[in-house]
Amino acid sequence: MARKQQARPSGYVLFDVVYEDGTQTSNRKVPATELGGLDGDAPARTIIEDQDQKIAEMSGNRRSRIKSLARAGKAKVKAAS
Repeated sequence: MARKQQARPSGYVLFDVVYEDGTQTSNRKVPATELGGLDGDAPARTIIEDQDQKIAEMSGNRRSRIKSLARAGKAKVKAAS
């Protein structure tokens, strides 16, 4: 009997990105197959930077550097003071 193959993630993961100049973009798509493993969401930064580079080449407007990124829909929890 053949072995059942592992389920591979499909689709996209959405990220909210905050840039150093204070601008923010929401729901930036990153292929789910590029994430996970030991690096977790770290590859998303490189993928989004590549997307920004392509957009800048087409529009002529460069983006500021990425300050932070988080999966869309994940609320940031502040510590109680």
